[in-house]
Amino acid sequence: MSVQLVEPTLHDVLKAEKVISSYLHPTPLVESRALSKELNCRAYLKLENLQPIGAFKVRGGINLVSSLTGEERERGVVTASTGNHGQSIAYAGRAFKVKTVILVPEGANPYKVEAIRDLGAEIIFHGKDFDDARLKAEEMSIDEGYRYIHPAEPLLIAGVATATLEVLREVPDVDVIFVPIGSGSGACGASIVAKTINPDIKVVGVQAEKAPAVYLSWKNRRLMTTESAETFADGLAARVAFELPFKILRRLIDDIVLVSEEELRKAIIYLLFKAHQVAEGAGAASTAAAFKLKEDIAGKKVALMLTGGNISIETLQKILAC
Repeated sequence: MSVQLVEPTLHDVLKAEKVISSYLHPTPLVESRALSKELNCRAYLKLENLQPIGAFKVRGGINLVSSLTGEERERGVVTASTGNHGQSIAYAGRAFKVKTVILVPEGANPYKVEAIRDLGAEIIFHGKDFDDARLKAEEMSIDEGYRYIHPAEPLLIAGVATATLEVLREVPDVDVIFVPIGSGSGACGASIVAKTINPDIKVVGVQAEKAPAVYLSWKNRRLMTTESAETFADGLAARVAFELPFKILRRLIDDIVLVSEEELRKAIIYLLFKAHQVAEGAGAASTAAAFKLKEDIAGKKVALMLTGGNISIETLQKILAC
């Protein structure tokens, strides 16, 4: 059975919040004095790195898996991931006793792979990147009868959007929200919530220069793919822009910014030593973009979505050694 990819609304986000509240606590939103001084604004970090799986994606996993029919739960689920999405589905699968199979690319972050396996999911390595793994997961859903979970389904978007809802409850007069873009669920969720509650809030998406599929699609107003997505920030490493997120972002998001590998590395180091927070590449992307747009956000209230902290020791050591 195919999934209806219908754009979620604020009502769907509020429903998701009710579901998620039984399993997850709201994460802290902290004003960083160091970032506020450096950026000449009031900078707030949304600490999704403190989620049980170390990433915001768990919100979507809980919301989606909780909604599966009895027949779907019996079949089990399959999806593809570079790490955090897989952890979210594995976490929810364990909570709701649903068999979970996660396709990951060869060379996937070993820390994230181990975490997925520890949550009880079956791991299958396939392909050179996320999109290769995704195509194999789609094939398995047909051949073996699993319920395929698309990385940007409406219930996933509504689930992760609850993070932005929490931001606006604490700082309702926020001016700008920065959010990284991989599959696009987080940026879509932020845009839906912010623009419905207050259209004047500016939402800025962030992609890696080496994985710009969504940025290029948004700029050219048509779905585009890239030949590679070779960023070290695995949460941003997608070669394909998906139809539903593209539709939402084309209409709602104010801007999408590209950041370099070096800018991502500097943001990780800054967050570690100045904000005392561990961020993976995607988690640091919002901070990297805020430094890039420093003049534009001066004097404003700015929320930076620190979406994940699942960085491997090896990657962190390389960054610190540079």
